[in-house]
Amino acid sequence: MVTQLAKKTYTVDEYLELEVVSDIRNEYRNGEIIPMTGGTPNHTEIAVNLLSIIKIALRGKPFRLFSADQRLWIPHAKINTYPDVMVALKPIEMQDGRKDTITNPCFIAEVLSKSTQNYDRSEKFAAYRTIDTFQEYLLIDQYRVHVEHHVKTAVNQWLFSEYDDPSVTISLKFANLQIQIADLYDNIDFT
Repeated sequence: MVTQLAKKTYTVDEYLELEVVSDIRNEYRNGEIIPMTGGTPNHTEIAVNLLSIIKIALRGKPFRLFSADQRLWIPHAKINTYPDVMVALKPIEMQDGRKDTITNPCFIAEVLSKSTQNYDRSEKFAAYRTIDTFQEYLLIDQYRVHVEHHVKTAVNQWLFSEYDDPSVTISLKFANLQIQIADLYDNIDFT
């Protein structure tokens, strides 16, 4: 007879206590703790390219820009996660009782990995959409030139666009910012 061990579930508070002392970042999904693996050079470079472009464009504007080290709490989905790039309108709002976990992003970008791309496009995007302040989502492929752009147009309505041409310029609506696809892929080696 084969017996299966019950999977341990954690409360949000237990997760946060463990996360403070953890050597790696972990995502929290409705009671489960999932280790976040390290990224590839392309993953890191694309995220840095986007962060650099946005940082310069947001100077003097009422936004805060965050990298993958900043945790996000999604209360309706019971998820703590670390988006690759995240922007929040000032003043930033924090998870109750926390000073290290944001709750009010208006823009999120994820660099797609083979292991997470389906989750980033489906369940994670569905969770992000439960955040009232969330307006725009960018998914950037690290293995080829391909960008998916979702913009909230009304309650429960999103406009989807995708781009494969590096010469195309896309408009990030949250800050009226123009980005050329080629700039996202600057210094990227697809070989």
